[in-house]
Amino acid sequence: MTIRILLPRRTAATAAAVTASLVLLGACGSTGDSKGNTATGDGKAGKTGVVLPFLTSPFWQAYNGYVPAKAKELGVSTLPTVNSNSDAAQQITDINNLLNQGVKGLVVAPIDSAAIAAGLDQAERKGVPVVAVDVAPDRGKVAMIVRADNRAYGTLACKYMGDKVKTGKVVQIMGDLSSINGRDRSEAFRDCMKQNYPSIQVLEIPTEWKAERAAAGLNTILNANPDLKGVYMQAGGVFLAPTLQQLKAKGLLHPVGDPKHITVVSNDGIPQELDAIRRGDIDATVSQPADDYAKYGLYYIKAAMEGKTFEPGPTDHNSTIIQHPDGNLEDQLAAPLVTKENVDDPTLWGNSLGR
Repeated sequence: MTIRILLPRRTAATAAAVTASLVLLGACGSTGDSKGNTATGDGKAGKTGVVLPFLTSPFWQAYNGYVPAKAKELGVSTLPTVNSNSDAAQQITDINNLLNQGVKGLVVAPIDSAAIAAGLDQAERKGVPVVAVDVAPDRGKVAMIVRADNRAYGTLACKYMGDKVKTGKVVQIMGDLSSINGRDRSEAFRDCMKQNYPSIQVLEIPTEWKAERAAAGLNTILNANPDLKGVYMQAGGVFLAPTLQQLKAKGLLHPVGDPKHITVVSNDGIPQELDAIRRGDIDATVSQPADDYAKYGLYYIKAAMEGKTFEPGPTDHNSTIIQHPDGNLEDQLAAPLVTKENVDDPTLWGNSLGR
């Protein structure tokens, strides 16, 4: 059985706003990133624009920090990164502003899998290739999608939690279901539990990747279900702090190994999650590769600007390129499960950040 806790959803005509944004090509969009990243690279292939979904998560802060270093490493000339502040319509305006500045390539982390099509169409009309990072578009042409297998995230979390919990109630704190990432993780976790752990009841909290919605939803769940056995956070960068705060406030934050411990599995692999694993506050996380998202996003846009193409199959960097039904290719990067046993692995980006 799956029970979903619904919170009031923001009212916004996203499609209408996206359409309207196409008219506002000269409007003021987001400015450069909060770290003041400047253009890098040799400029031979033309400037590349890099569009971020938001900067309220340590994961995207880390990705943002990797962009200039990876651009320099690959010889890609980038404009200052642009932050769309979780606004799908603003992201389309940001893309159009960059196109009007004459960029020759775009690396975009879509906020909304459907709404991003308007920006992709504009780029295609101008002959500017786009690489999508983290989120695959529902429609529209891209040179490459760079992301990990998000269904695997949900399945890994399910199997780890299912083997620990066995029976009882668990909750998944879901991302935005307008994003393919939120849908993939939610569906995979739910399907895996139903198939492999029928004695576990799954509760759900839709959040739109909002920390405040996660906190409110988890508070409601814990009030009604003090016997909760597990929490699956689909984005530790957004949900880790409110989840631990709620568990602590309810007197339910017990370390791993304590009989009263609530099993917590996350996604992202940020340093804060790794520290939480070391403390015993949470059990595991799936390390989403922020460093490789930046590296291969820029790698593929450079290749696209040079006219290079790719085919489905294994790569030379421990991943596999798959082809979507619409013809778009996706490089599915490795995303390992991190537990107490491997949390100190120096190859995890969360351990090397800042070095």
